[in-house]
Amino acid sequence: MHRWMVWGAAALLVVAGCSGTPVRAMQGTGRTPAPAPGTTRPRMVTVRASKQWEIAPGHLAGPSELAGFTDRASVRSGRPFRLYVTSTAGAFTVQAFRIGWYGGTGGRLVWTSAPIPGVPQPAPVIAADRMVTTNWKPSLTVQTTGWPPGTYLLLLTAANGRQKYVPITIRSDSARGAVVIVNAVNTYQAYNAWGGYSLYHGPDSSYRTRSYRVSFDRPYDGNGAPLLFRFELPLLELADRSGVHLAYLTSVDLDADRTALTGARGILSLGHDEYWSLPMRAAVTRARDTGTNLAFLGGNSVYWRVRYASSRLGPERVMIGYKDATLDPVHNRPDTTVRWISKPYPNPENSLNGMLYVCFARRASFVVREPGFFLFAGTGAVAGTAYPGLADTEVDRAYPLPGTPPNLEVVAHSPANCGPKHVFADATYYTVRSGAGVFNTGSMSWISTLGDRASPAAAFARTVTLNLLRALSAGPLGRNHPAVGNLSAFTRAGHAPQAPDLSTIGG
Repeated sequence: MHRWMVWGAAALLVVAGCSGTPVRAMQGTGRTPAPAPGTTRPRMVTVRASKQWEIAPGHLAGPSELAGFTDRASVRSGRPFRLYVTSTAGAFTVQAFRIGWYGGTGGRLVWTSAPIPGVPQPAPVIAADRMVTTNWKPSLTVQTTGWPPGTYLLLLTAANGRQKYVPITIRSDSARGAVVIVNAVNTYQAYNAWGGYSLYHGPDSSYRTRSYRVSFDRPYDGNGAPLLFRFELPLLELADRSGVHLAYLTSVDLDADRTALTGARGILSLGHDEYWSLPMRAAVTRARDTGTNLAFLGGNSVYWRVRYASSRLGPERVMIGYKDATLDPVHNRPDTTVRWISKPYPNPENSLNGMLYVCFARRASFVVREPGFFLFAGTGAVAGTAYPGLADTEVDRAYPLPGTPPNLEVVAHSPANCGPKHVFADATYYTVRSGAGVFNTGSMSWISTLGDRASPAAAFARTVTLNLLRALSAGPLGRNHPAVGNLSAFTRAGHAPQAPDLSTIGG
C-alpha cells in the first residue's frame, strides 16, 4: 500500500578473482557445456559462502547508470534466461548468488560472468496509459546448469564499482512433499516506479497519474530488488536454515502452471503478497482443498485482483491493474481489476486467508490471545504477552462476515492505531475438511522483524516461524491441530469488529 524505498544491506563487494574468472554452479558435473551463440560461457571457481552479495552504502548505481532485468520471472534449473542491462558506467560483470542461510552469510555465489561490454540502452517507452516498458537488446544469455532451485540475486558490478541487483527465481521442477516459497513478483512490479510510473503514482507522486499496466520488461527501481529485501529475504534465510524440504515458485508460476502446486505440503505467502490473479487464487484454493497447508506471513494479502497480458518477450510479461471497474475495458467480468472485495464480482480474501485488511498501523505490539496455540510452543508466551513492533505496518483483522471460516481461531488480538482511529490487528488459524490448516500472522512487519537479532519480538517470531515450517512439512495441520473457532468472543463492547468501510480501504 505504501511505497517502500529499501536499498539493501551494507558490505562492499570484493571482485578480486571474479572479473574474467569462469564459474561453475554449486552442483555440476565438472564439465561446462559449449555455450549457445551469444551466450557468455560460465567459468570455474570454488563456490563459497560469502557476503559479497551485499551492496555497500555509496556503491548503489543510479536508475540509468546501471540497471537490468531478466526475460523471465523464473526458470527451471538448466534452462537459460536472457539478461538485459543498460550501463553508462562501461563494462560490467554479473554474479549470481543464491539466497539462503549459508552459516549466516545469507547468500552463496554460484556463477560469475566474464566482463560484458556495457552500453546505454534506449530510453524507456511510455504508453498512453503510462505503462513503462523498454526496447532493449539482450546483453547476455545465462545458462543455469546445476543451479539449485531458490531465490537468486544477480549482482551487476560496473567498472567504476557501482552496483545493482536483478532478482530471478530458479523454480523447482516439483513441489511434491515440499513447503513452497512464493516470491511475490506481482507486488514487486505493482510498486515498481522505474521509468517514472507504478500502479500507485506517476513522477508527480499523484495517484491520478498512476499507470494502469506495468511491464516486467524493465528493471526494478531502488536497489533493483527493494521489496524482496524487506519482505522476503529474512524468511528465505530462516527457511533455508530450518532443514525443511523447500520448493520455489513465483506469482507468475501459480498463474501459468496449473500443476505447479501438485503434492505440496505447504505454501508460504510472504510479507507483501498483495496482487493476485484469478488463476493464482484458484490454484492456491484448490491446493488447500486437497490437503495443502497455507501460511500468510504478512498483511494485506490477496487484496488487488490483476490479470496478465503478453509483451514482445513472451506471455505474462504485462500485469494489468486499473483498480477501478469504470476504467478497466474488461469492466464486468470476474477478472476485472479491482479489489477482491469489490464489485462487479466480489470474492473477499477472508475466504482464503481468514481476514481482511484494516489499515497501516504504527508501532503496534503483537498481543498473544491463545498461549496454548501449537505454533507458540517454546516461546514462553502467556495470555497478554506483547511483542512491540510485530503487529505493525499493514495489518489485518478478523470480521464476522460472509466468507470468514466458521472455525476461525483468533490466536493474537493486538490494539493498534491508524492515525486517530483505534483498531485491532489479529493473527488467525482455521482448518478445512481436507485437513489443511491456514495460518495468517496478519502483520506486514512479521518477516522484516525476523532479521532483528536482538529484540524479543524477533526471537518470538523466529520460534513461531520455525514451528510453522516444520508443522507445514509434516502434512495437513488439521489432523492433529483442528481449529477451535472463537471469533464470537470478540463481539463484546470495545472489541466488536465493524464491517469495513470500503470507501476507506485501499491504496
